[in-house]
Amino acid sequence: MYIKKILVAIALLGLVGAAYFAYFVYNAMLKPNTAFNNDTAYIYVRTNANYQEIREQLEPLLKDIESFDVLAKQKKYMTNLRAGRFAIKKGMNNNDIINSIRSKNLPITLSFNNQESLEKLAGRISTQIEADSISLIEAMTEASFLTKNKFNEKTALGMYIPNSYEFFWNTSSELFRERMLTEYNRFWNDSRKAKAKTIGLSQDEVMTLASIVYEESKQASEQPRIAGVYMNRLRIGMPLQADPTLKFAAYQLPEYKNTVIKRVLNVHKEIDSPYNTYKNAGLPPGLIAMPDISAIDAVLNYEKHNYLYFAANAQKLGFHKFAKNLSQHNANAREYQRYLSSQGINK
Repeated sequence: MYIKKILVAIALLGLVGAAYFAYFVYNAMLKPNTAFNNDTAYIYVRTNANYQEIREQLEPLLKDIESFDVLAKQKKYMTNLRAGRFAIKKGMNNNDIINSIRSKNLPITLSFNNQESLEKLAGRISTQIEADSISLIEAMTEASFLTKNKFNEKTALGMYIPNSYEFFWNTSSELFRERMLTEYNRFWNDSRKAKAKTIGLSQDEVMTLASIVYEESKQASEQPRIAGVYMNRLRIGMPLQADPTLKFAAYQLPEYKNTVIKRVLNVHKEIDSPYNTYKNAGLPPGLIAMPDISAIDAVLNYEKHNYLYFAANAQKLGFHKFAKNLSQHNANAREYQRYLSSQGINK
């Protein structure tokens, strides 16, 4: 009888233990453990992060962080962390969450438009991936990289074609740079290279002229005509006399820092700079801004015409009036100057 009681007690303890184990498994592994209302939450795990950093992101998203800790330790997640961007779906249990943040690094859509400089581009990119702006600008301006790929500090901005791209969030500055070089080479396909050769410009020269065209007009419909004006000037050896290059030259000077030039004046035309296309014939030594793809293709497919001049259109702001001779251009220019004066824009 005594032995029988012992066996019964052991059996009961076994049932209790089994029940506790089942409860543990359910609570730690199978019980939904999310505390947010959206369908999906994301965490960002930086390179070389420790578990505590990840835990701090997870804690407000989970109902029971302690049960997550227990399973994370059991599954050795604490010592096998992966960098990246990871999704947690509403209603996930701890096991699903660990599986997701351990192996399902999700890409992001990275985008940038017409940044004025490498510094501003680096700042824009650093808000979208792990790499910071300092490491990005260092990678973008690394002398050996530029030399190897036939760029220099004045043409380097042209390597970055404004668009949307898919990246992993934990992309390093070097990997970002390499990917952009790949995209640049892909952009410059055989067709675009052949067109550049036909019009007598190198890729860098196309990008430089496109940057001027884009700063002159954001209207894709008239960019080929503006490009045609500049190509006509280049062909006959006439200075480009592009106002955006004067603004660019001015902004390099201390007295114009943190200012916005709304009206180009004669004083700007006297600035001593290789970017002053009133004083210097031909193209400036590099880009004045990042051109849009429409402006690049506008240069490669410029409109063939006899226009040598254009001035902003006071009746249709954002567009221009074109002229074949100086007298007509001067009339168009005076009309726009009167408009600027009527608006109180004097500098």
